[in-house]
Amino acid sequence: MSTKDWIEKDYYKVLGVAKDASPADIKKSFRKLAKQYHPDSNANDAKAAERFKEVSEAYDVLSDDMKRKEYDEARALFGSGGPGRFGPPGTGPGGGTFDLGDLFNRMGQGGGGGSAGGGIGDLFGNIFTRGGGTTTGRRPRRGADVESQVSISFDQALDGVTLPLRLTSDGPCPTCHGTGARTGTVPRVCPVCEGSGQTVTNAGGFAFPEPCRECRGRGLVVDDPCPTCHGSGRAMSSRTVQARIPAGVRDGQKIRLRGKGAPGENGGDAGDLLVTVKVSAHPVFGRDGDNLTVSLPVRFDEAALGANVPVPVPGGGTVTLKLAPGTANGRVLRVRGKGVRRKDGTRGDLLVTIDVVVPATLGTDAREALEAYRTATADGDPRAALLAKAGVRTGGGR
Repeated sequence: MSTKDWIEKDYYKVLGVAKDASPADIKKSFRKLAKQYHPDSNANDAKAAERFKEVSEAYDVLSDDMKRKEYDEARALFGSGGPGRFGPPGTGPGGGTFDLGDLFNRMGQGGGGGSAGGGIGDLFGNIFTRGGGTTTGRRPRRGADVESQVSISFDQALDGVTLPLRLTSDGPCPTCHGTGARTGTVPRVCPVCEGSGQTVTNAGGFAFPEPCRECRGRGLVVDDPCPTCHGSGRAMSSRTVQARIPAGVRDGQKIRLRGKGAPGENGGDAGDLLVTVKVSAHPVFGRDGDNLTVSLPVRFDEAALGANVPVPVPGGGTVTLKLAPGTANGRVLRVRGKGVRRKDGTRGDLLVTIDVVVPATLGTDAREALEAYRTATADGDPRAALLAKAGVRTGGGR
């Protein structure tokens, strides 16, 4: 947009907000108006399309702190007397208001005693231009998201860990500091989009903004490109970030770390870092949701008579598990609060599967004891019910 537009248009009035409105109020009003006048909701309505364009233009200025400051300065300097006319009565030639269009027409003619090429043109240049020709009309751009992968141990996944990650991502060129121009030169404002980085195409009553093809959306044209980035203002760079992997992360889970991605452009926010976590297997413990699992070997006598047995827990140490007499092989017992830490600070449980171990060899005393046990329990056949259901007759043959 032209500098004349910045002064003539009351963007606060367009959005229906006060001059001291907060960024949140400005954003809220824009969303409401954009929804009301969006072309998708107002088919073949040229007035709604024009209104949508005005609302978008106003938000583009007032949502940017630097643009808003310069816009307010310009309005305060020239007043707000309506389209093309500024200043209180009596300040213009002949005691009336003066027409901004006349001032623009006089640019380069001295305009009231100034030197040729000076006057209001120089003044506008100082207000709307910074840094030797760069324009604040370029809108901020959010940096790209960056993806990475990290491998951690089972214990680190349970407790959480902070790891340094070496990232290579797109960012401002270190040679030209993002301008895209060779050292000692500066880019110029794009003559097509006038620094906004966008052009508007009218099609069937609708206004469609799109990146300017001349400057590719940057708002600047580089005549003498930087040899490092070839005029793009961007280059690949390496940096190290500290990535916090939260407790309880699962194998294959993707963690989003906001603001840790590629740097933004023109004051835009940085992108996010997306970290895919690979968790190595543990030699003892497994995982089932928020619960941990472990298989606990026990002797026959411990399962049959009952016993207090130690169970390992993550991080080292043990807890005592009480086996009731007659505990069956494969039974799952629960140790509460020894599982994975949840987001609310609570923990899952440790699920203990009983594995009754049958000895491969027996000593003389152990064999005699088991023979005596077999004799004492000969009347009880644990397979009798199964065989009966299968139609097998026992005791007298088939």
